[in-house]
Amino acid sequence: MTAEHPLGIQLYSVRDDLGPDRLDGTLARLAALGFTHAEPYDILTDPAGLAAALRDSGLHAATAHSSVLRHDTAEIVDAAVESGIGTVITPWVAPDSVADRAGVQRLADTLNAAAEQAAARGVRIGYHNHDFEFAQRVDGVPAYEVLAGLLDPAVVLELDVYWAGVGGADVFELLPRLGDRVRLLHVVRDREPGNDRPVLGVDATDRMAEVVALAAPVLELPVVEVVAHHSDVWPLVERNAAYFRELVIA
Repeated sequence: MTAEHPLGIQLYSVRDDLGPDRLDGTLARLAALGFTHAEPYDILTDPAGLAAALRDSGLHAATAHSSVLRHDTAEIVDAAVESGIGTVITPWVAPDSVADRAGVQRLADTLNAAAEQAAARGVRIGYHNHDFEFAQRVDGVPAYEVLAGLLDPAVVLELDVYWAGVGGADVFELLPRLGDRVRLLHVVRDREPGNDRPVLGVDATDRMAEVVALAAPVLELPVVEVVAHHSDVWPLVERNAAYFRELVIA
């Protein structure tokens, strides 16, 4: 990896503990578990406050989720600069918007234009997948791979390993082909029981050490994302923190 022992967590994982009076304590708790980075999903509401809370906790925010399809790119970049965030990732698009080549081309054009605009301020633009980009095919090819081929190399990819597998991908074959386009990974080892989807591709859940090792030459940051709907998320966060800290330190 390109930095010493980094490990991030997507703050959506602990979204119920991020109110105005709870942010500082929650970030401190994540830092105590061994996370070095937090990946915010709201940088527009109070970028100065977010930056201060991150500084107080000792966590860095190299990346954040904010959609250039839903918000003005200049506003996003302003907030990223104020918060000290270097990469802003569009986290989701409507599945039907990338159901054909014209839709994929529109998405690529939007991301490419945003990347050019953001680069002038020293900020990168990225894209995060779910399952449908792999399940939906365009001219016989997964929409994700069509998109990757249309994106400017300046647009970085944050590959969500779990969702890619659900959609039909073999990440062990995909990562070498994408090469240095994938600079960020969304990873999870322990998930909430019953909160799993059928995996149409290769299930990498029990092979995360292989995934991280495969991506390591160009990987900037693995980011844990745990989503719990029916139980306390913190035991899952703690188990994932322990597992991935051991991987990144090894």
